[in-house]
Amino acid sequence: MNTDIVMNWTLGTPALLGLAVAAVAVLLLLIIRFRVHAFLALILVSLLTAIASGIPAESIITTLTSGFGSTLASVALLVGLGAMLGRMLETSGGAEVLTKWLIDKFGETRAPLALSVASLLFGFPIFFDAGLVVMLPIIFTVARRLGGSLLLYAIPAATAFSVMHIFVPPHPGPVAASGLLGANVGLVLVLGLIVALPTWYVAGHLWGKYVGKKFNVAVPDILAGNSSTDVSRKEFASSPSVGAVFSLLLLPLVLIFINTGLNMLGSAGAVDPEATWVRWLRLLGETPVALLLTVLLSMYLLGARKNKDKKLIETIVDSALGPVCSIILITGAGGMFGGVLRASGIGGAVATSLESIGLPLVVAGFLIAAIVRLAQGSATVALTTAAAIVQPAVMADASLSAFQIALMVLALAAGSVFAGHVNDSGFWLVSRFFQMDVPTTLRVWTVGQGLVGLVGFACVMVLYAIATMMA
Repeated sequence: MNTDIVMNWTLGTPALLGLAVAAVAVLLLLIIRFRVHAFLALILVSLLTAIASGIPAESIITTLTSGFGSTLASVALLVGLGAMLGRMLETSGGAEVLTKWLIDKFGETRAPLALSVASLLFGFPIFFDAGLVVMLPIIFTVARRLGGSLLLYAIPAATAFSVMHIFVPPHPGPVAASGLLGANVGLVLVLGLIVALPTWYVAGHLWGKYVGKKFNVAVPDILAGNSSTDVSRKEFASSPSVGAVFSLLLLPLVLIFINTGLNMLGSAGAVDPEATWVRWLRLLGETPVALLLTVLLSMYLLGARKNKDKKLIETIVDSALGPVCSIILITGAGGMFGGVLRASGIGGAVATSLESIGLPLVVAGFLIAAIVRLAQGSATVALTTAAAIVQPAVMADASLSAFQIALMVLALAAGSVFAGHVNDSGFWLVSRFFQMDVPTTLRVWTVGQGLVGLVGFACVMVLYAIATMMA
């Protein structure tokens, strides 16, 4: 039985919502006040929440490990392979070479903008976590070279990946919601870009400038290894060409784009999705496979091709895994906490209650997605849950145009990204990679994601009003 979708209706909606608030409060108290390690605190609070919510005793451990394992399944490979690629770029001098190129082309004052433009492009086919990990060595190197808070450079780039992931197909959330509501995916893509870009400007570019001045976060050494690899770093440095570095960054982009492109063409009937050549090309474009191939290519281009010793290449790659183990485990524990909240039925109970309030459909959809997001953490789950809730009303309203239905998808998407906090695995990924404590991450990332939701919804409402006048 998949306990990740078990709904517990023994508690009413107020009690379930109170339980979620209490669980988050206890978690923050343990981490901030009592300095309990985040990994231990997340496991303990997940266990207590599962007991308090009435999940049967025999199902609790399965529920915990299901949430933990499903998160690791999507994160561990990406973080591990991304860290290897990052270490190869950082140690070989590739990140420094690309940094110099970016600064020469854009100028020092526009370096954060250059990083964000690259992230917006990479974020089209690449998921948030994978794209962020691949860009980290470039972000860190730019921040070290130009000085100032890491947030000035990292927040605009991370937000670029976030807005692309939540608003723009072929990412899974908007695609699933489009299917449920019968929206045209191509129209959602175009309108999603129109919403994503101004949202990034406000919640990424402007917010990044503000928090970069307010919070002086140092550039972490998480991709730099430790003193035992200093000699290896000196031996391995080779100052590769800009072309070689770009090829390593573009390879996963191209492979994943092929995968998503073939998926969309298959759904549209332009190609046979069961054809052998389609299935094999799609396999090459699966994110873990694309990153694996990129890491292998980096070992050749940055190592073997430069006549570096094979043992030295192995040492460099191996040294990438130790520092990210903590990130992987904490992120998995964050997924465990979110999984328990989903299994408790908190999100579903709140969403069903909101459905009967009588708000305009587009507003109700946004609020349902936002509260489900706050309650259980996963943006994709919040988006698909909200889409399933409003689906009957959307299907029954024959007056809705194709534009309005596509904008309904984007309203739900805006709600589903709202204010990600401690029950969201992405919160912990950002917190650990940027080496921010929990209070700082709440002030920077949670508020920033709240801005993404609000600004995105405001853009949707403007477009929705225009579409309504034209209908």
